[in-house]
Amino acid sequence: MAKGTKKAFIIAVAGKGGTGKTIIATLVLKFLTENGRGRVLAIDADPATSLPSALGVRIRKTIGDVREEIASPSQVFFSETMPTDMLIEYKLEEILINTPRFSVLAMGRSEGPGCYCLINDMLRHFIDKLSSRFAIILIDCEAGLEHLSRRTTRDVDTLLVVSDPTKRGIDTASSIKNLAEKLLINVRQIYLVVNKVTEDEDVQNALPGLIKNSGLTLIGTVPEDEKIRAYDLIGKPIIDLPDDSKAVVAVKEIFEKVCGG
Repeated sequence: MAKGTKKAFIIAVAGKGGTGKTIIATLVLKFLTENGRGRVLAIDADPATSLPSALGVRIRKTIGDVREEIASPSQVFFSETMPTDMLIEYKLEEILINTPRFSVLAMGRSEGPGCYCLINDMLRHFIDKLSSRFAIILIDCEAGLEHLSRRTTRDVDTLLVVSDPTKRGIDTASSIKNLAEKLLINVRQIYLVVNKVTEDEDVQNALPGLIKNSGLTLIGTVPEDEKIRAYDLIGKPIIDLPDDSKAVVAVKEIFEKVCGG
């Protein structure tokens, strides 16, 4: 990032598959866009690429697609004299989805068997350059945190680790915290979010002990929400959940703790 450029506030959301990580990321983005905090860039760094659907946007191409196109010159319809860095910058602009509320960039699948070292280095550079235009960056990560570890800018202001209310889920959340430390990602705050919490007596009795043993600071719990199942059933964007949705109410409290209301 160029000297003197204001750094975006970065929120990353991680968790194993099935915990509702993308739902939490979507609802955090909902409140970011409603609270006048500046332009937000949402980066879907999970190869499953489920964030755009939850946001109600359609992704035509991902970073993975750009990488493959540039690695295969026959697929790039530009002059052979165009420098690769110019081509990458042009293509990133091309795949960035802009809406009145936010912008979206999807990472897509990991690289294949070929050598992408130079391309990856350039991609990282231009993603960071692109990111400097935004006040806030929200990253929906895969559990392995590979995207964060490979960024040229590795500072994360807040990492929300999402778990379901199970021992296996919370153990995985604890492992993600340890992984972030091993990857030397500079995370200023790490919090646990327990999603899909029911009123089942066994769950309520076991959860406090599981959270205490995880070594993570709990920032909030999100109840199981039948409205989310209804929206998923018909493919309606999760970001459009009504304000009285149980999940929306719970994530709003988490958002206010993270961002100060």
